[in-house]
Amino acid sequence: MSNSYKSAGVDIKAGEETVDRIKAYAKSTFDKNVLSGIGSFGAFYSADFSEMKNPVLVSSVDGVGTKLKVAFAMDKHDTVGQDLVNHCVNDIAVGGAKPLFFMDYLAFGKLVPEKAEQIIKGFSIACRENKVSLIGGETAEMPGLYAEDEYDMSGTIVGVVDREKIIDGRTIQTGDLIIGFSSNGLHTNGYSLARKVLLEKFKLDKNFNDFELSLGEELLRVHKSYLKLINNLKSEINVKAFSHITGGGIIGNTKRVLPAGREIKIDWSAWKIPPLFQLIQKTGNISDDEMRAAFNLGIGMAAIISKNELDKFEEIAVNSGEKSMIIGSIV
Repeated sequence: MSNSYKSAGVDIKAGEETVDRIKAYAKSTFDKNVLSGIGSFGAFYSADFSEMKNPVLVSSVDGVGTKLKVAFAMDKHDTVGQDLVNHCVNDIAVGGAKPLFFMDYLAFGKLVPEKAEQIIKGFSIACRENKVSLIGGETAEMPGLYAEDEYDMSGTIVGVVDREKIIDGRTIQTGDLIIGFSSNGLHTNGYSLARKVLLEKFKLDKNFNDFELSLGEELLRVHKSYLKLINNLKSEINVKAFSHITGGGIIGNTKRVLPAGREIKIDWSAWKIPPLFQLIQKTGNISDDEMRAAFNLGIGMAAIISKNELDKFEEIAVNSGEKSMIIGSIV
């Protein structure tokens, strides 16, 4: 019997079928700047920065982490793609950038075209919502490195900001306020601890009185995009810094935008910790400090503003449909 690529675990036809399935999703995100279609060796994007005095490209790359394990167990694959896009969008939007295009990398133990299609459908949903073009990516089949029913993913996003409009915290002063905006769950961080604590005791289909959905569905809630809110705020007031609350928690991420000599004071009683985080802490007997370092605890983004901007800030937040609260100050 002769050997073949397929006998080694790589199905070229499955890859071709996947490309055919995803073309429509990708093209649904294209704008006039996209010059190439899916299938080329490289993706071409014609950028027009004539409205900017000094355009600066901004990029970020990220993954979804072990939230994927929940997707595998639930056999639900159309939300993690949205997670990845929104996470990447937030990471550059907090610096003042306008997202332009997104590219993905998917690696499977065994490529199942239907599963890949659902993931990329998720990419396309979030890309359209954020007005980002999904211009290309890579799908790899890697038997022996990943289990047959598992995969990993990463995403790269590129955006642009006028140098004079970069939001980087350089004007932060003592007395400035830290405003928090609600998350809708764990987003894409803390899942290794959450899974260890919860799934040793509970099934993913378990329902709790305080939850709208089953445990598995709560854990798969899509990472929220704050792009619209950020755009509304920065166009109307002077936001000194934004912080995307990911791994490291509120303090760990917000410290990244502070100038030397400034510290953060958080009022942990300023908001009610959502039930999912309460369940994790109680079930795992986890300390407050550990929870604050591992999870967003219901605050997905923070903004730092001067006190005299507060009234206008709150008005814009309400009009944007976002719930905001003062969660701390700069000292």
